[in-house]
Amino acid sequence: MRRVSCIILLLLACGLTQAQQPRPRAFPLEGWEYTPDPKLPNVLLIGDSISMGYTLPVRAILRDRANIIHPMRPDGKLPVNCFSTAVGLTELPKWLGDTKWSVIHFNWGAHDICYRNPDSKNPGQRDKEHGKIEVPLADYKQNLEKLVGQLEKTGARLIWASSTRVAKGDLGRFEEDAVKYNAAAREIMTRHHIPIDDLYTLSMSFPPELALGPGNPHFMPEGYARLGKQVADSITESLRK
Repeated sequence: MRRVSCIILLLLACGLTQAQQPRPRAFPLEGWEYTPDPKLPNVLLIGDSISMGYTLPVRAILRDRANIIHPMRPDGKLPVNCFSTAVGLTELPKWLGDTKWSVIHFNWGAHDICYRNPDSKNPGQRDKEHGKIEVPLADYKQNLEKLVGQLEKTGARLIWASSTRVAKGDLGRFEEDAVKYNAAAREIMTRHHIPIDDLYTLSMSFPPELALGPGNPHFMPEGYARLGKQVADSITESLRK
């Protein structure tokens, strides 16, 4: 009896320890307060929660070479998720503001290819079996052309970031859609002579332990560090031109 009691207490203790461990997050919730240096060029990062994960690593790498800025909430404490191209068409003027941008590194795609079902109980109502795709491919192409046109008017050097891989077991996305939408974006960027930061190929090379969890599109800090390094390299190359 005493042995059984000890085993039960041990199991309870292990469960409590696991419960107390912080859960990994899609992006950091601290360290976003930022005062740009007026002597440095301004770089805007546009993207969804993946970009929110690699922004701070990019900022750390380029801290003495550029102001790395992500669209932010009004209180300036947390970044804004730029979601799909449909949201971008509505919100882009606000994100651009009246700042003089030297470089704009931008991406849309992961939300465009997500299937959602209003009756689904999955996180974000993701449901690739019974849901509807957020932005069909034909609309994605049209939206992206319009967004590129708006971005070109800023006079900034533009860099397109391909969308990262679809996690195995993602409830709302198909890997083949990521491939098709990235290919469509590549055609548009090639036509506009916009360089491509291939985050898709980089993320496909990541080992499974860099994923935030099964079916989760986000990454562990080391994954974001690797993405941030490549993003920083692409921005550095653009600033040299």
